[in-house]
Amino acid sequence: MKSSRWQFLLFIGLGGLAALLAVVACTNSIQTASPVPAPPALATTPPTPPPPALSFNIPFDVTVPPQPPPTLESLQHDFDVMSWQTFVAMSWPVLPDGQPNTGQLPGQDGDNPTVWQTWKTAPEVFLPNGAPPPPWGTPLASSPLPAICRDQLQPGEYFLTQIGKTPNLLTESIQPFNTGPLIDQNGRYARFEILMNQTMFDYIVANKLYNKKAQAGVTSVVFPCGTTNPANPQVGTIMVKASWKILSPIEIQSGRFHTMKALIYTPPSTNPIIAETCEHATVGLVGLHIVHKTADAPQWVWSTFEHIDNCPTDGQVVPGHDYSFYNSNAPGAAINTPPDRPWNPNNIEPPARRPQIVRMIPIDQPTQQLNATYQAALRAVNPSSVWQYYQLVSTQWPTQPAPSCDVETSAPTNLTGTPAPQFLGNSTLESYIQGRVPNVSSSCIECHLNATTTKSVFSDFTYLLERAQ
Repeated sequence: MKSSRWQFLLFIGLGGLAALLAVVACTNSIQTASPVPAPPALATTPPTPPPPALSFNIPFDVTVPPQPPPTLESLQHDFDVMSWQTFVAMSWPVLPDGQPNTGQLPGQDGDNPTVWQTWKTAPEVFLPNGAPPPPWGTPLASSPLPAICRDQLQPGEYFLTQIGKTPNLLTESIQPFNTGPLIDQNGRYARFEILMNQTMFDYIVANKLYNKKAQAGVTSVVFPCGTTNPANPQVGTIMVKASWKILSPIEIQSGRFHTMKALIYTPPSTNPIIAETCEHATVGLVGLHIVHKTADAPQWVWSTFEHIDNCPTDGQVVPGHDYSFYNSNAPGAAINTPPDRPWNPNNIEPPARRPQIVRMIPIDQPTQQLNATYQAALRAVNPSSVWQYYQLVSTQWPTQPAPSCDVETSAPTNLTGTPAPQFLGNSTLESYIQGRVPNVSSSCIECHLNATTTKSVFSDFTYLLERAQ
C-alpha cells in the first residue's frame, strides 16, 4: 500500500484539497453523508465483527483496505486500529533481553513488565558533558544516577525524574501555554518519562546527536521511517511519552493500573526552594503517547492512550466516581487550571491545590466502539487484566504525507502534512492546553513542527535533541 494511492483517492473523494482543508480546520470529528436506506426486503443486521487478534508484532505501517475507496472517516479508523495494534504489541510481556515473550499474552498472568519499558529513556541517552550513552541493552543500574540515589536503586526498579511533560518545569520562569505540574486527587505530583526504540537510539548514536558540539555539524535530521518490504520489513522510529501517578494502597489493591516499583528522584532547587530527595513508591500508568514514524506517515503517527479513570469528559461527570485527576464532589472548581506557584513535588498538596482536569474533546463514537472491542479482547485473556482499563483517545496522522522520509526536503510547503484530527490532547500530558483554539490548543504535529536541535536545525518533530549537553 502506497501513501500516494490512498492520498489520491482521499483527495478525489473530498473534491480536492480545498474541501480537505475545510473539513480538517472546522472539526476534529469526521462527518459523512447519511447512507441511503436499503429497501426493507434487503435490510440485514450487520455481522458482529470478530474480536481483534492480539499480536506481539508492532505494525510497520497503517493498513488500508483496497476497497471501498478510503475516506477521512475510514482512514481515521485504520490509523486507530494501528494505534491499538501498536499499544498491544508494546505492552506485551517481555523477556530479560527486551524481546516479547511469545509464550504469553498481555495480562495472562496478571500485570506484566512491557516491551517499551526496556527501551532507552532520555536521561540514559543525553548524559552530562555529552558523553556517549551505554550500548543498547545496558541495564539501567549501569547508567549514571544522582549521588543521593546511586545506592538506592533496587533490582527491577524504575527510575523516574521528570515532574512535567518537559524538563525543568519547576524552575522555568515563563510558563509556555499556561502549563504547570499535574497533581492527582491524593495530592501527589505525577511523574513523566520519554523513551525511544532501538531504531531511534541507533540513529542518535550514529550521528552523535547526544552531544551538543557534534550537533554543530548537523545540517539535517531524518529519523528512519522503516519499511514494509516483505523481504526485509523494519519498524521505523518510535518515541514514547508516559505519565505515572503514585498509587495509594487502595489503588494498588484495585488491580486497575499497570504498575511498577519506582525510585523517584526530585532534583534540588533554590528558586523555588526544593530539597533533593529519592523516594521508593509504586506508580501506575495513567497516560501514554506513542509516536511512530512510518513510510506512509513521515510526519509520524501520533497515538495517545489514557487510563479510563483519569477524568470525565466536560459535561459528563459521573457522580461519586473516583477519578484520579478530578473531584466529583467539587464541580464548581475551575477546570484545567494549573495550581499557583510555588510547586514542590515533595509536598502532599491540600485539596484546594489539586487541579480539576476534564477532557475537552470527547472521544468519538467509532473510537469508543474500537476501544470496547480491544478491551473485551484483553479481558478475554484474563478477566482481571489491567490492560482492559486503558483507552485510545485518538490518533493524529498526516492527510497529505510527505513524499519521502525527509519531510523538510520533500514537503517544504506543507511540513505538517495537514493533520487530522486538527487537535489532539491527553488529559495527563496536555492537561491545561486542551481544546479547539488554533495555535493555543494541543495539536501534536503542529507543536512538534517547532522542534530543533541545539543549533536550531529542524529535528524531525522531536524536542529530545535539545537535551544534548
